[in-house]
Amino acid sequence: MKHLKTLLLVAIFTVGLGGVANAQKIAHINTDKLLAEMPSTKAMKADLEKLNKTYQDEIEGMFKKYQAKVNKYEAEGKNQTKEVNIKRAQEVQEDARKIEQARQAAAQEMQKKYQEKTLPILKKAEEAIKAVAAEKGIIYVLDAAPGKGLIVYDKGEDIYGAVKAKLGF
Repeated sequence: MKHLKTLLLVAIFTVGLGGVANAQKIAHINTDKLLAEMPSTKAMKADLEKLNKTYQDEIEGMFKKYQAKVNKYEAEGKNQTKEVNIKRAQEVQEDARKIEQARQAAAQEMQKKYQEKTLPILKKAEEAIKAVAAEKGIIYVLDAAPGKGLIVYDKGEDIYGAVKAKLGF
């Protein structure tokens, strides 16, 4: 009788823990892969590449004018007075400073545009992940992207396909 009570207690305890384990479903998703395949990410990359090309073209144009001026001043330098050459050297330095400022401004603008365009994409992905997790009764979703997740054993549910379907691509 005593063994029966112990056996019954162990069985109830085991079934109880099994129910708790099932209630806490865990899933994973590779967010890097998801974000890379989202159409809005691809469109954002194309827009940013076009903007970057515009900035590069402007800076290259400034640099060509700068190079032409330097070449001209070097060629004429021997025939000019010291004062004129000093003034020209200052002018060339000012042009070089303007080119560097344009590079920095372009880099800052690119970073700003990247952040502006990335935030809505991240929010959309996060909302889709949360919606799929809620639909499937998942308590935790781990990021399986290399270097981000702490997944040691990945036999949990991969919700990548469901989130991709939720986002419509």
